[in-house]
Amino acid sequence: MAWPSGTRRIGCSQRVFPYISAMVNNGSLSYDHERDGRPTELGGCTAIVRNLHYDTFLVIRYVKRHLTIMMDIDGKHEWRDCIEVPGVRLPRGYYFGTSSITGDLSDNHDVISLKLFELTVERTPEEEKLHRDVFLPSVDNMKLPQMTAPLPPLSGLALFLIVFFSLVFSVFAIVIGIILYNKWQDQSRKRFY
Repeated sequence: MAWPSGTRRIGCSQRVFPYISAMVNNGSLSYDHERDGRPTELGGCTAIVRNLHYDTFLVIRYVKRHLTIMMDIDGKHEWRDCIEVPGVRLPRGYYFGTSSITGDLSDNHDVISLKLFELTVERTPEEEKLHRDVFLPSVDNMKLPQMTAPLPPLSGLALFLIVFFSLVFSVFAIVIGIILYNKWQDQSRKRFY
C-alpha cells in the first residue's frame, strides 16, 4: 500500500505530518522519536503548513487547568480547535518549548513572534489554594513518572572513610599481587634446575 507524502505509518494507524502534539513533562520523560512522541502525547492534530504564501498562527491557552491549542492555518483568520485537555496542572515559573523535529521527519519552521500574556482570572479561595499547591507539572488521569530526589552530598567523615578504606584496599591488593608474582617467579626458575 502506498502512503501519501508526509505520512508515516505507526502500528495500524497513520499520522499525517506536519503534526502538532502536546505533552506535559516533569523532567523525567523523554520524547520517543521512534514513535513520534505517542507514549507521552496528550493530544494532537495535523497542520498542513508547508509552502504557504500567508502566515499561520497558533494559540496556546492555559486557563483554570484547561489546556487549549487552536490554529489558523487557512489564512481566513478563523480559529480551529486542535487540542483540548482538561486537568492539566502547571506550576508557576516553568517553561514551555517548541520543536519541529520528531522521528524520521523534520521541518524548518520560523517562529516570527511569541506573545505571552498573563490572564487575570477570578478564582475562588479553594481554586487559589489548589493552584498554589502545584509543584510538578501533571495531568489528571495520566501517570507521569516521579522524579527522584538527588542524593545528599557526603559528609566530611564519610568521604574520609571512603578514601581511607579505598587506599587500604589498594595497598592490600598491591601486596597480594607482589606476593603472587614472586611465587610465580620462583616456580618459573625451578623448572630449569
